[in-house]
Amino acid sequence: MKNKINKLTFTSMEVRKKILELITKSKSSHIGCAYSLVDILIVLFYEILNVNKIKSVSPDRDRFVLSKGHACVALYVILSKLGFFNKKILNTYYSNNGRLAGHPVFGSVPGIEASTGSLGHGLSIAAGMALSAKLDNKKYSVYTIIGDGECDEGSIWEAALFATHHKLNNLTVILDKNGFQGYGRTSDVLSLEPLRRKWEAFNWNVKEIDGHNILQIYNSLANIKSKKPLLIIAKTVHCKGIPFMEDSLMWHYRSPKEDEFKKALCNFGDKIK
Repeated sequence: MKNKINKLTFTSMEVRKKILELITKSKSSHIGCAYSLVDILIVLFYEILNVNKIKSVSPDRDRFVLSKGHACVALYVILSKLGFFNKKILNTYYSNNGRLAGHPVFGSVPGIEASTGSLGHGLSIAAGMALSAKLDNKKYSVYTIIGDGECDEGSIWEAALFATHHKLNNLTVILDKNGFQGYGRTSDVLSLEPLRRKWEAFNWNVKEIDGHNILQIYNSLANIKSKKPLLIIAKTVHCKGIPFMEDSLMWHYRSPKEDEFKKALCNFGDKIK
């Protein structure tokens, strides 16, 4: 397991470097939230999900929905590394007539299960997929990542009620709790606490983990046995991996300037190509 963790940690650094390059080149935004969920996505796609470039449209594949769609650049990089689409397509990210938009678009490339980014919708889509599996007697599981700021949306709580009513124990939700939303810290804009107790009151099975600890992420997702839908509250750091950018709302909106890009690159070392 130690070797696997080391490999996934190295992959995480590769992905973070590529995200930095793409966001700087395209002059796009949302590097903070893309970095906060990188480790979760890597464990999901490299170790958990029953889906790959060959099974990308198989009716028996696991489904993944990135509800917080503004963090999609992290998903694009991981899908390209796993061969879902040609890596050259990454160069079209956030460009006119490019296939990789600033939010995921269903059908743009293999591996994108839903058009998301209008926050609060992804969990409803995932719950519908999970119910479909139940009705069709399929064994696939459904996973989605939502944000903590996204929990301001009433549709999140409607979907949470729906999921427990239909006993969707094939549905796993990872809540990327990086502490920020569009206009400030979640604690200042609209407090969510006691967050765990809220979800438990909606009859969900709830776990809390360090969202950057590869082993904790893996253990929380492997061999899930529950009669209820599962919520994993993953405590993360906005822009994790670049110290001078970490835990700052500024990096929700802007891309690095040239000098900031070069400074950020120093965190990845010469081994990360």
